[in-house]
Amino acid sequence: MTTSKAMIKPVGRREWLAPAGLLLLSAVPALAGSVRLAELASDPVVTAENARFVTQPLPVVVHIVCVMTFSMLGAFQFVPSLRRRRWHRLAGRVLAPAGLGVALTGLWMTAFYDLPAHDNMVVNAARYVVGTAMAASIVLGVRAALRRDFVNHPAWMMRAYALAMGAGTQALLLGPYTAIVGTMSTVAYTTGMVAAWVINVAFAEWLIRRRRVGGMARRRV
Repeated sequence: MTTSKAMIKPVGRREWLAPAGLLLLSAVPALAGSVRLAELASDPVVTAENARFVTQPLPVVVHIVCVMTFSMLGAFQFVPSLRRRRWHRLAGRVLAPAGLGVALTGLWMTAFYDLPAHDNMVVNAARYVVGTAMAASIVLGVRAALRRDFVNHPAWMMRAYALAMGAGTQALLLGPYTAIVGTMSTVAYTTGMVAAWVINVAFAEWLIRRRRVGGMARRRV
């Protein structure tokens, strides 16, 4: 009996490593979003950097709230013990609309906000692809859940989550570069922004494949 308890405790701790890492990854964009919300809640001086947000605050406010909800609450969906409980389904009912809010407001801002000075059309084109792919993944994930397709449902939602977490990976890639080099070139900025989404999607696809292979192996046994 003592041995079984000793084995359960490390497993219980390990299952929280993934959500803890995801919460840390989402901390930087969440902090930046909180600063932006605090700025908009005051009476900010309009500058070239914040003019698009000050003149049309609703899309960015909805985007930030949805991103923080989707990234931080979504991290707990990776806890195996929670996925086996009713909590997973209840959280999903919040996460699906929040994720759509992230994708749709992101697309709206890409289309209608003025392009910032440090951005370019390549990054904007990538944002269109990411926003569309994220919205489609959530719709397909919800559709799979309604059909009780519990193989494809987590795969689609994982893809959507990976795309949403692009800002966290971008901070990891571009933050140290900026701190070391200083002013960032357009090529470096574009490469870092796009690479972050590619890395996240590649990791999600690897994890999806790994889980499917593991599930097939367990079914054979």
